Amino acid sequence: MLEFMDYVQAAFHAQSCWNRDNSYASLTTTAHHLLDFPIPQGIRLHISSLSSSNFASSYTLGNQGVVDGSLSFLYTSLGLRIPGRSSAVHLGLFVQGYRQLTALQQPVVSRPNGVVRDGKDVERKDALLYGRLYLPTSTLEALYLRRISPARLLRIACVSDSGLPNGGSILAVLQNDFGKYSTEYLYSTDSALLGMRGLYNFGYDPRFPDLYASGRPPSPPWDHQGGRLSAGAEAYFSPLNKSGGISTGLRFTTLPTHTGFPYTMTLTLNPLMGNLSSTYAVKAGPNLAFCSRFDFNVYSYESDVKIGMELWSRQQPSADVAWATSMLRPDWKRVEPDANGVLKATVDNHGKVGLLWECRVKELLVSLGAGFDLQKRQRMLGNVGVEVSYSS
Repeated sequence: MLEFMDYVQAAFHAQSCWNRDNSYASLTTTAHHLLDFPIPQGIRLHISSLSSSNFASSYTLGNQGVVDGSLSFLYTSLGLRIPGRSSAVHLGLFVQGYRQLTALQQPVVSRPNGVVRDGKDVERKDALLYGRLYLPTSTLEALYLRRISPARLLRIACVSDSGLPNGGSILAVLQNDFGKYSTEYLYSTDSALLGMRGLYNFGYDPRFPDLYASGRPPSPPWDHQGGRLSAGAEAYFSPLNKSGGISTGLRFTTLPTHTGFPYTMTLTLNPLMGNLSSTYAVKAGPNLAFCSRFDFNVYSYESDVKIGMELWSRQQPSADVAWATSMLRPDWKRVEPDANGVLKATVDNHGKVGLLWECRVKELLVSLGAGFDLQKRQRMLGNVGVEVSYSS
C-alpha cells in the first residue's frame, strides 16, 4: 500500500498532467506491483495529515526488534484537489495493482489558477519539496520536483547518512516527455554515475493530431485490438569504478478501447549480465488480475518462474443502484463501487509464498501480510507484519 506521502506525490504528477507511465523506468510497473509487492515487517503505524492543499505531514512509528520511526513534511506550490481523510479516499488510489494505460496525450501543464499578464497566460512551473527524518538513525532524505516546462520535469533526491560513503548521495534526473517518446538523463554523486534512458511509442503521435482526419488514433499494422507497442533502453557508466551497464526492453499493452480482457506483455534484456526476463499480466475481470514472470540467464542457464494474482472485494450496490446502472448507455463511463479490500498472493519455483491483505477498517487503512518458505518446513513461518494508516 502506498504511503500517504507517495499518494500526495502521485496527485502532484496527475494534477500537473505528468504521465509517469511514459518512461522506460515504468516499463514493467504492472508486473512489479503484482509480483514484488512489499510485505509488512513487524508492526507499523502511520498518522498523516493534509492540513491544506499545499502542505502535508506524516509520522511513522514501528516496532521490528527495535522501536523506530520517521517524521516527514511536504510542500507544493500547486494546490492539490484531493481528499485528505483516509475514509474518503478510494482504496484503489493507495493499492498498486494492474495498471491500465491510456491513450497518449500531448504534454501540457495544468493551470488551475493560471496567472494572466498582458492578456496572456503565464506558464506555471510548479514545484514540490519533501523531507523525511528517520529515527533513531538520524538518516535524512529529501526530494525536489520541478515542472520546468510542459514536457520537462526535474527531480533531485538526496540522502544523508553517516553509514554511506561520503556521508550521503545526490541523484539528479531530468525527464523529457514528448508523448511520442521520452528521454531521461541522470547523475548520481555515488561513484559519479552517469546514465540515460529512452522510450519510443510506435503508432499514433499526439504532437500532430491534425494529421489524422478522423481525429482518433489509427491502429498500427501490428495492432488490431487497440493497444500500444513501446521500445526502450537505458545505459549508465561510472568513470570512478570504470564500470557500466545497459538494458533494453519491449512492452505491448492494451488500451481502454480494447474490447477483450486488458493485458500487458513485456520483454527485457540485460546483455552484459545475460539476464532475460518476460512478463505477462492480464486483468481477467473487474476484480481479478493474474501475472507471471520468467527469468533466464544465458550464461549460467539458471531460470526462475514467479506467478501472482490480486483479487478485489467490492461493495455490492443496492437493487435500485444496479437497475439505474443497467439503464445507462454502453458508451457512458461507469464508476466502479469502492473496494472493501484486496488480496494479493505470489509463489515462485523455489517454494517462496507471499500473501498480503489490504483493506479499510472504518477510518483506518490496514495492510496485513506474511511470507513463507515451503522448502524450509522447520521454519515454515516467515515474515509476518501489519501496517495501520490514518490520515485526516
